[in-house]
Amino acid sequence: MRIIKDTNINFMNHSRLGGFASLLLILVGVISLVVNGGPKLSIDFKGGTLVAVNFIEPIDINKIRSAMDNVIIEGQNFDFSKAEIKQFGDESNVAIRLASLDNEPEKFSNKIVEKLAQVYPQLVPQNKTDFVLSIEKVGPKIGAELRGDAVMAIISALLLILIYISIRFEFKYAVGAITALAHDVLITVGVFSILDYEISLAVIAAFLTIVGYSLNDTIVIFDRVRENVKLQKNSPLNSVVNQSINESLSRTIVTSLTTFFVVFILFIFGGEVIHTFAFAMIIGVIIGTYSSIFVASPVIIRMSKS
Repeated sequence: MRIIKDTNINFMNHSRLGGFASLLLILVGVISLVVNGGPKLSIDFKGGTLVAVNFIEPIDINKIRSAMDNVIIEGQNFDFSKAEIKQFGDESNVAIRLASLDNEPEKFSNKIVEKLAQVYPQLVPQNKTDFVLSIEKVGPKIGAELRGDAVMAIISALLLILIYISIRFEFKYAVGAITALAHDVLITVGVFSILDYEISLAVIAAFLTIVGYSLNDTIVIFDRVRENVKLQKNSPLNSVVNQSINESLSRTIVTSLTTFFVVFILFIFGGEVIHTFAFAMIIGVIIGTYSSIFVASPVIIRMSKS
């Protein structure tokens, strides 16, 4: 299906502007990461406890937060008023995330549930099992292991991609692809930091999916570039790359739009559990499509000139 035919857009003429925009986005993201002390990690990586409960009617989240400033568990006083406490789905559902504690009391999560129930006792379901939606707990050691595994997963994926494209095409194509993929991940992480979104295991899965999606689009363009280079040996590489992108443009737009619509619907209707995954995918689809044209392609041109 070709929704755009016979285009002749000089993409490479705007590559400097594209490069400047990319550097600006990455710089803003890096500044946000430095100011915030790194990305905001979920309890998957830091370790901690997540408790989600369901009241029968909407409640005031500020009253919940105020009540959590003095929680007594086994004779110890805890102040959880500054913990992440938020509503999700609708205003009757509340989730609280607590970082791991040294010498954490026994049945810690159960005491948190009891405290939440005491704030609005008249709005707790008669069947107490309907009150607790979920209790998740991750130890700090497991969180550290998961953090290391997540980093290794991304690095391993990039390394294997570098090797594959070097064999399948040429080394300069591999460098262009890896540059575009690193660009996509950095910008997505930066956006998460700016918006104060948590990075969880689901978001790491989204990062790896973004890598695969962006790479697929980049390889389609690279394959067309390689074919046109053989057919037009005397033509400047800039012209060949522009022609290749224009020939692939309809396919790129159709693929990007269909993927975008799916993840956008997931973002709107998928619920709290899949919310950040879908958001990461939305950013990844947009940035991945952009980077295939304005990051990966200019890199192979510059490497060919060197």
